[in-house]
Amino acid sequence: MTRYLVTGGAGFIGSHIVSALLARGDEVRILDNFSTGRRSNLEAVVGAEIMEGDVRSYDVVREAVDGCEFVLHQAALPSVPRSVKDPITSNEVNVVGTLNVLDAAHDAKVRRLVYASSSSIYGRNPALPKCEDMMPQPMSPYAVSKLAGEHYCRSFWELYAFETVMLRYFNVFGPRQDPTSQYSAVIPRFIDRLLRHDALPVTGDGSQTRDFTYVENVVQANLSACLAPAAAGRVMNVAAGHRVSLMEMVSVLEAIVGYAVPSEFSPSRVGDVTHSYADISVAREVLGYEPRVGFLDGLRQTVESMRSGVGVGAAKAHA
Repeated sequence: MTRYLVTGGAGFIGSHIVSALLARGDEVRILDNFSTGRRSNLEAVVGAEIMEGDVRSYDVVREAVDGCEFVLHQAALPSVPRSVKDPITSNEVNVVGTLNVLDAAHDAKVRRLVYASSSSIYGRNPALPKCEDMMPQPMSPYAVSKLAGEHYCRSFWELYAFETVMLRYFNVFGPRQDPTSQYSAVIPRFIDRLLRHDALPVTGDGSQTRDFTYVENVVQANLSACLAPAAAGRVMNVAAGHRVSLMEMVSVLEAIVGYAVPSEFSPSRVGDVTHSYADISVAREVLGYEPRVGFLDGLRQTVESMRSGVGVGAAKAHA
């Protein structure tokens, strides 16, 4: 039986990875300090070992990696606006924490580490679609921290032959995503407000585009990245491979719930990228990756989850 460590395993994406690993019979250890991860995300997770601790502590991380064959490093302090407000803490968690995990995993002779990176590293580069060989132009401390983590992963592969794989996530959404945080992603926040019949807070004019990616697709990419022979040392986009504007997304959500609400427009936020759209051909070739759940089906499943209150405590009040 294979043992995995999932850092940030109580988070949105991490908890889905944990569920998938347990469902196929693997042993799972979770490391999370529950600063952004939520215990409610683990209510349906039976059989995982839970360690409460912070990736900024090397001693904690060293204990967490002990005996594990693979590390899925999801732990991070997310959000561009949060990093603009507090770049120091973003750096400590996302850069120092990642270095701790890499060094401890290497010392513990872990077979491979899969690192959760971000499409935000492309930043100001206007070219579309985003390809892995483009020059990164990060616009926020969060994006810088994720790019630094990639460089550390690559250096551990090149210097120590420690197998690392870097996955650049594009706007992941799905059940268990917290809609209540001031830093929450746009889809859960909009669904939450729609279910409350509240106006939708649109930053900019709504024409900005995103490659919205359902969480199940990201989970499959992570599982494939652990074993794919040609993946070591590679960076790959993980996305749906098409883009949708913010207002198009609003129209689809309104059709799903069966009614419309007003949109309230405000200026674009500092550090936000205008357009995002991924070339996923490298992941297809190296991982055999193919998005299994499309945008529309993913939105339907997310709305249903939030209506029923599954994994989202705040949604229970207006299911």
